[in-house]
Amino acid sequence: MTMGIFERYLTLWVALCIVAGVALGHVMPSFFGAIAAAEVAKVNLPVAMLIWLMIVPMLLKIDFGSLGQVREHWRGVGVTLFINWAVKPFSMALLGSFFIGHLFAPWLPSGQIPSYIAGLILLAAAPCTAMVFVWSNLCEGEPHYTLSQVALNDVIMVFLFAPLVGLLLGVASISVPWDTLLLSVLLYIVVPVIVAQLWRKMLLRRGDDGFDRVMRMLQPLSLVALLATLVLLFGFQGEQIVRQPSVIAILAVPILVQVYFNAGLAYWLSRRLGVAWCVAAPAALIGASNFFELAVAAAISLFGLDSGAALATVVGVLVEVPVMLSVVRIVKATRGWYEAGAGKVPTALETSQ
Repeated sequence: MTMGIFERYLTLWVALCIVAGVALGHVMPSFFGAIAAAEVAKVNLPVAMLIWLMIVPMLLKIDFGSLGQVREHWRGVGVTLFINWAVKPFSMALLGSFFIGHLFAPWLPSGQIPSYIAGLILLAAAPCTAMVFVWSNLCEGEPHYTLSQVALNDVIMVFLFAPLVGLLLGVASISVPWDTLLLSVLLYIVVPVIVAQLWRKMLLRRGDDGFDRVMRMLQPLSLVALLATLVLLFGFQGEQIVRQPSVIAILAVPILVQVYFNAGLAYWLSRRLGVAWCVAAPAALIGASNFFELAVAAAISLFGLDSGAALATVVGVLVEVPVMLSVVRIVKATRGWYEAGAGKVPTALETSQ
């Protein structure tokens, strides 16, 4: 799987959405007001539709039948699970509290600081899904490990996302709207996973060619829905961004630190445990990247379209491609160093296929 034009220039598209959203927010305030008012049970219907268009095509790529292959790469799987669920959310809570709550607090609107931290926590609590396949392919990662690891993360996310987010928001002294959080998990994790898997089975009955054709059609639609959601977000955030343009750069700081820290830790642990490089490379990438579509959806549901939390998750989208491409370059450039001290000769299972 290679990067298409939408994925390759995602940072550019997001930047253009910022400009378009800010401009449209000033020109058509009544339009954005009508969208904000289209809610049922705290769910914004236009945004929910766009988020489904984002998430379902991503989840279509996941084959839960690959979970049986987890045992073949158990060391790499263990490293990634440790990073994704025991390190990344907690490290982001600490980084967010330090950078946003203390170091850069004088340059941020004080009323939005807890919301910014909440958005960063939401971003870190959702391990990446579909984009990981692109990153893994670019660094020649073991495809069966990548597929089985992503499938396992999706299963875990169904059960752990809400309690983990609730715990970390509570520790950060942020009020947790549990009813909305559980509704978000149901709407944007549980139901899309079920719908995507049923649809996947139906498509595969028609053959791999038909499935691949549908995926090629849906991929641009998914990213267009993401960009449309960003235009709406920045339509509501425009006044704040014009007033304080440095907010985006400040929010990027803990995200960048977190990505490189978690990727480096996953890579180092894999080397210490003797994991084959073809598994360690995607392990570092899965450990570092985020399921930003879910984070954006949860932030909007919990805190609203015009919240600091929604803006913080969008900054994650903005930096995703260039940062992850840099991680790909780093793991490829250090392959010789990695294999010289990996600790053991990889087993047949680790190097198979």
